[in-house]
Amino acid sequence: MLYRKVLKNGDKLSTLGFGCMRLPVKEDGKIDEKRAMSQVRYAIDKGVNYVDTAWPYHMGESEPFLGRALADGYRKKVKIATKLPSWLVESREDMDKFLNTQLERLKTDYIDYYLVHGIAGEAWDKLEALDVIDFLDRAKNDGRITNVGFSFHGSVGDFKRIVDAYPWTFCQIQYNFMDENNQAGTEGLKYAASKDLGIIVMEPLLGGNLANPVPPDVKEIWNEAKVKRTPAEWALRWVWNHPEVTVVLSGMNMEAHIEENLKIADEAYPNSLTEAEIQLVSRAEQKYVQLMKIGCTGCQYCMPCPSGVNIPECFDVYNDLHMFGNVDGSKFTYAIRMSGVFTNTGHGFASQCIQCGECMEKCPQNLKIPDLLEAVVDELEGPELEQRVAMAKQMFKKS
Repeated sequence: MLYRKVLKNGDKLSTLGFGCMRLPVKEDGKIDEKRAMSQVRYAIDKGVNYVDTAWPYHMGESEPFLGRALADGYRKKVKIATKLPSWLVESREDMDKFLNTQLERLKTDYIDYYLVHGIAGEAWDKLEALDVIDFLDRAKNDGRITNVGFSFHGSVGDFKRIVDAYPWTFCQIQYNFMDENNQAGTEGLKYAASKDLGIIVMEPLLGGNLANPVPPDVKEIWNEAKVKRTPAEWALRWVWNHPEVTVVLSGMNMEAHIEENLKIADEAYPNSLTEAEIQLVSRAEQKYVQLMKIGCTGCQYCMPCPSGVNIPECFDVYNDLHMFGNVDGSKFTYAIRMSGVFTNTGHGFASQCIQCGECMEKCPQNLKIPDLLEAVVDELEGPELEQRVAMAKQMFKKS
């Protein structure tokens, strides 16, 4: 196992982290605890020392599971990362209540790496107004938290602003070869690194979409490589190739995935891909982009929508649907993101569009946005949307 140093505290973290968002489950949807515990402990025995969970994962059962999995001496072998559920916070007192409950769930006296979960511009502004900085300072001073960070879903401008808002030790961003110019992106990655933040990467395989199934046109590109690698290895090695990255989280719920990821993590040094290999990955990314239905760059010039439609997010999920063909997954992602349940914002569904045309006047790509939103409604909403939104609210409730 390779390790990379967090500059602000000197911790050497395994380049592969174990993400506890997608643990194996039984037929009833509950965590398959025997199998999941075996997987987590096996990974730790092989050198993984960073384990990530959060309040809502597995309907609130991920943290209690991890507390049990880290018994028998395993707690001392790892750094635990979990997160303040920012969308549920309504007062300064809530912050302490959540943290104290998480300590009980995880059966520990302290959290090694504590993140403010899933913040963007508005969400951070709300938390600042509720005195989250005082909460973080006090929790560090009294020993309940060792290192403070945040996980992020938003624009790169907001990302830089939040990086500068507090003396963070680390941050967590979505990053893969399809997201170089999305959310924090490469610009945010380098900005955080310039501030000596440890950088934890989530979704290196874009929710598994970059691993399987692979479109035939993309598969042909991978087959051209002199050194043969699986699509998952190409995606993971591309992320690890960046020296700014500290840990890559993987939601490993199959034994074969764990073995493959551990093997890659033993070999994926920074700057180890050749220029020809980097260009090969770039070609695969370009081919995926060609498969996109809507040429939206996510510039957000069309925003805000007078009717509250989250236009770039609608198009992002719609493009994922057509690039990767994961219908059920895309529909649920759409329900989560457009319901605002995760970001604690209002609804942003495509069906809210009233065809005013204001967005078309602003779009530098000259997209016929109202017509495209109708296509989003046809393929991602439908009669089961309300049920999916209810499931999302259940997943992200206080418990």
